[in-house]
Amino acid sequence: MDELLGEAWLQQTVDLLVRFVELAGAIVIFTGAVVAFVRFLVAAVRTRRAESFVPVRLNLGRFLALGLEFQLASDILRTAIAPTLREIGELAAIAAIRTALNYFLGREIKEERAELARSGDPLR
Repeated sequence: MDELLGEAWLQQTVDLLVRFVELAGAIVIFTGAVVAFVRFLVAAVRTRRAESFVPVRLNLGRFLALGLEFQLASDILRTAIAPTLREIGELAAIAAIRTALNYFLGREIKEERAELARSGDPLR
C-alpha cells in the first residue's frame, strides 16, 4: 500500500494526466485550425471580400485561446509534485508568455467583434 501511494506512483499518475491535458489542448487547436480552414475556403469561394474572413479569424482565435489554456494547465500540473526552483522559474516564464498571448488574442477578438458590430455584420 505504501508503494501504491508513494511519490513514484504519484509522479507517474501526474505525468499521465499531463499528457491527457496536453493532448486535449492539441486537439482543440487542431480542431480550430481545421474548422477555420474550411470556413476560410467557404468564405473565399462565396464572397472573396476581406471582411468575410474576420469571423473566421475570431473563431480560430477562440480555439487558440482555449488550447493555450489547456497547455498552461498541463504546465501547472507538471510542476505540481515537488517542483525544483528551476521548474518553478520555467513555469513562471511559460505562464507569463501564454498569459500575454491570451491577453492580446482576447483583446484582438474583442476589437474585431466591436468592428463587426459597428459595421452591422453579426458574428456567427
